[in-house]
Amino acid sequence: MDHRSGQKRAVEFLYPPIDPFDQCVIDMGDGHRIYVEQCGRPDGIPVIVFHGGPGGGCSPAMRRYFDPTVYRVVLFDQRGCGRSRPHASVIENTTWHLVEDVETIRKELGIERFIAFGGSWGATLALVYAITHPTRVAHLVLRGVFLMTKAELTWFYGGGAGAFFPDIWGRFVAAIPAAERDNLIVAYNRRLFSGNLMEETRFGRIWANWENALASIHHGGPMGESPSDYARAFSRLENHYFHNGGFLQCDGWILRERHRIEQIPASIVQGRYDMICPPISAWKLADGWDNCDLKMIGLAGHALSEPGISEALVRVMDGLRPR
Repeated sequence: MDHRSGQKRAVEFLYPPIDPFDQCVIDMGDGHRIYVEQCGRPDGIPVIVFHGGPGGGCSPAMRRYFDPTVYRVVLFDQRGCGRSRPHASVIENTTWHLVEDVETIRKELGIERFIAFGGSWGATLALVYAITHPTRVAHLVLRGVFLMTKAELTWFYGGGAGAFFPDIWGRFVAAIPAAERDNLIVAYNRRLFSGNLMEETRFGRIWANWENALASIHHGGPMGESPSDYARAFSRLENHYFHNGGFLQCDGWILRERHRIEQIPASIVQGRYDMICPPISAWKLADGWDNCDLKMIGLAGHALSEPGISEALVRVMDGLRPR
């Protein structure tokens, strides 16, 4: 899951804008070409940033959580989104493809171990990668934890979050005929993959707007319309992953396999009032994990740009600098 909400007050906690020192496209050999950029210190401590969605893409703002004199920051657009190509494609696009993409990026850039920094779906992917390649992750920094479980999807697409935002939920539900409302993920899937570009774009905007409207605790009404290309790509990719349970082996797979990564230190920053990824998932992930530090941020929702979330993440990364 992702967001496009911005809180200007968060800017004061962030490092000044920096430009990449390297940008490239890596051909994965199966039709997908992945955009990768690096910024900060070329010989610095490696950090790989896992963006949200699925389908959100990375942005220049994501570079600003890291001291550029210390960190070598790697950002990439996951398959089908952002500057990666083909755009909005779900062919050969699963969690396991993304895990192998990260391995390819790591090897291409000559990185042995790195800090994995991810929020929302980015936290999911960072966890799945770490479980699969535990020796490659030096530290996990996670925000707005999403474990890709049926309970989380039911909360957001089955009326749980809608009980707090009935007006916005009503608009999301109204786009679907009453006979299909028992499973909105399936109903939207039919429309997002109908083959009709206009229909896919229309329903892509409705899908994206439901999530965007709930991203920040400072919600004041429906957010502005997402650009059509972005909305369609984001919604198709996100729905594709949710429709397939994240391509994980079973419900609750991440918690079942957590024992593989309990030796890795982890820092979790979680908004207390996160309506998209409720705090129970972060609490379950951290419970009994001795190397995990969970920070609950009061009066904060889901958005990366929430002031409390931004400040806490910068503090975590500053705390990981060599003494």
